[in-house]
Amino acid sequence: MPSFQHVIEDPDPLGWWSAHRGASPVIGTAIHNGHHLRSDLKDLMALDSDERLREEDPFTEFFIRDLPNRIVFHRSRFEVDLNRDRDGAIYFRPEQAWGLEVWKEQLPDTAIAISLHVHDAYYTMLDAYLRGVEQQYGAFVLLDIHSYNHRRNGAEAPEMAFDKAPQINIGTSSMDRERWARVLDPFMDQLRNFEFRGEPMDVRENIAFQGRGEQTRFVHERFPQSGCAIAIEFKKFFMDEWTGEPDIEALQAMRRMIRLSVPVLEQSLRGES
Repeated sequence: MPSFQHVIEDPDPLGWWSAHRGASPVIGTAIHNGHHLRSDLKDLMALDSDERLREEDPFTEFFIRDLPNRIVFHRSRFEVDLNRDRDGAIYFRPEQAWGLEVWKEQLPDTAIAISLHVHDAYYTMLDAYLRGVEQQYGAFVLLDIHSYNHRRNGAEAPEMAFDKAPQINIGTSSMDRERWARVLDPFMDQLRNFEFRGEPMDVRENIAFQGRGEQTRFVHERFPQSGCAIAIEFKKFFMDEWTGEPDIEALQAMRRMIRLSVPVLEQSLRGES
C-alpha cells in the first residue's frame, strides 16, 4: 500500500500548470487540484489554508497519473478559477464562493490583471494542445476531473442524501449528447462495472452537477465535431473533506478505474464496439 507521500503532488510553487503529451486521444485534466497562491495575494487572502483546501479538489491529479495526456493546474482556484468564464474567474463576492469572504480588502487592479492573464494563457495553451491531439487522431475525449463536498454542515454532520449525491456525477449539459452517446454511454457503463469495496460504483448523470463549467463549454464550442469533454465530479468519499486526510485505498482504486476506462474510450472514438 503506498504512503501518503506517494499520492500528494508537490509542484514548483511558481509554476502555473503541468502538461504531458503522449500517444492517445484521451486527455485528463485536474484544473482545481492546485493549492498554491502567489505571494502578492497571501496578505490579502481572508481564508486560511485549510479553508481554501476544503473547496479545492485535492488528489484529483492522482486519478489521471496513468494517462499519457494530462494537464494539472497548480494554482488555487481562489487565485483564479479556470472552470469559470473570464468575468467570473475571480471570487469578488461571497455568493461566488460558497458564502465565503475571500479577500480582506478590495483587490488591486494589478493583481486582478495578473490572475486574468493566467486564465487567458491557460485557454490559449489548451486550444493549441487540443488542436495537436485533433490533428493526430481526428477526435479526442477530455476527462475533466473534479470533486465535491458532501458533508457541508460539519465534520460530524450527516452526508448529503443519496438521491442528490452520486459517487460519480457525469455532467453533460454543454455536450451534444446524441452525437457523443457512442463514447459517453460505454464510458459510464465501464465506471459502473468497476467494483470498489465489493460494490459497483454509483455513477449518475446531471444529478449533483450538470457540467456547466467553462472548460467543457470551451471544448464543445471550439471543437464541436471532434471534441468530447466529459465533466466528472467525484464525491469526496476518497478523503475527509474537513481534515484533508486521504483514503489511500480509495485513491488507488479510482486511479485504476480511470486507467481501465482509456481503452474503452479509444475504441469508442474509433467506432469499435
